[in-house]
Order: sequence, then structure tokens, then C-alpha cells
Amino acid sequence: MSAAPVTEADLQAFVDGRLPDARQADIEAYLAARPEEAARLTAYRANDESLRGLHVAALVEPVPEFLLYAARPRMAGLRRVAAVGALVTLGALFGWRLGDTRVERDATAEIARSAAIAHVTYSPEVRHPVEVGADQEAHLVAWLSKRLGTTLRAPRFDAEDYSLVGGRLLPGDVGSHPVAQFMYQSKLGTRVTLYVRAESADQGATAFRYVQEGNVGVFYWIDRNFGYALSSADIARDELLKLANDAYRQLNP
Repeated sequence: MSAAPVTEADLQAFVDGRLPDARQADIEAYLAARPEEAARLTAYRANDESLRGLHVAALVEPVPEFLLYAARPRMAGLRRVAAVGALVTLGALFGWRLGDTRVERDATAEIARSAAIAHVTYSPEVRHPVEVGADQEAHLVAWLSKRLGTTLRAPRFDAEDYSLVGGRLLPGDVGSHPVAQFMYQSKLGTRVTLYVRAESADQGATAFRYVQEGNVGVFYWIDRNFGYALSSADIARDELLKLANDAYRQLNP
């Protein structure tokens, strides 16, 4: 009797390590005969690992003491109400939100986290890394400019041997403008993405800032009404800084 047909659910279970042992050999044989599918699943697995790396700190950080106190099963009703009241007060003072144990960071730093997530989501893609390719650069730039409400440019990194792959439109935060992402690739296959979003108000200008989000390095800066972030998981900080400087000069001629 022939093996059951391979489905997308089987492939996703293989990527996630949830495939039954009895099915493992069938999937491996299927992928051995289909290199493109094998490359797609390899990219998905790398993407999962990168996303996990972005949030590993949240998995190991200690639970705040006052949350542990509020969760004690022997707490009397009045003490529980007081604990919740204290939580609300602390939320108002320090940016905590009920149901969410994350502390809000500097608002300008959020662009780095968003850019890193977008980078690890799309940079491993083999077939569809961008919506519009570099062969339609004029159309890509015009389309993204219209959606963001400004005149965008796609910086050139030819001197550093990075060429434009293309770009895509990404959703912004609730109630905010959409976001543009440009992707570049070197001759060695390493990829860099430039993330551009409209800010809610003119914030003047900020100096370059660097942050490591998981295994993704991000240089980000604000220039009046727009925020920019250049991300890569494959190159050294100094090389990424050089590209960020080039981008800044071209975006501010």
C-alpha cells in the first residue's frame, strides 16, 4: 500500500517537530525529491528560531513580585482587591497593562523591535521575499510613497555589493499608517532590510541608535515625521553602521 499523500499540515508538523515517527521517513523522502520544498521548510525553521530568539528574554525574566503576591491562592478577598488596585496604579505610573506583563519601552525603540520582527519574517523567504521586485523599482517606490503619504527613496548600496531585491507594504500599529520595507541582498546571499514608518508627530531628529533584538542587529533613527530601521542577522555591527550611514545620506540629500 502506498504512503498517504503529503499535505501542508504534514510539512508544518515536520518543521515544528510534531510529526509522528511513523510519518518521518515519508516526509524525508518527499523532500529529498523536491529541493525547492526542502529549501522552503528550511527557511521556515530558521524563521521560527529567529522569532524565538527575539522573545527569549520574556521567557526567562522573573515574574514581578506584586503579580506573584496577587496570585497567591490564600489571599483574602479584600487583600486581592487591594493588590489589583495597586497593579492598576503601577500600570498608570510605569506603563504596565493588565493582562500584559511587558513594560513599555521608549516609544522610539519600538521601531527597532517591529523592524527586527519584519526582518526575520521575510528575509528567510526563498520564493516570495518581497511583494514587488527590483525589476519594477519605479512602480515599487511610487506605490509605497503613495501609501505612506510621502516621497520615498530606495537607497543604493552598490558600493557595498548589496543590490535591491524589492520591497513590500506592511501593516502599522492600530490606527497608524502602513509601513514600507525594502530588502537588499549581497553577492554572498546575506540580506538587509530597511523599515520605514510614519511617526504620529514631528519628533525632530535623533542620532543613530543600535539594539540587538535576538540575533538581529538594528540601527534606527527618527528624522522628523519618519522613523527608519536597518536590520540584519548576518553582518557585523560596523558593516551595518556603514550601510545605515549610506542610507541616511541618500534619504537626506
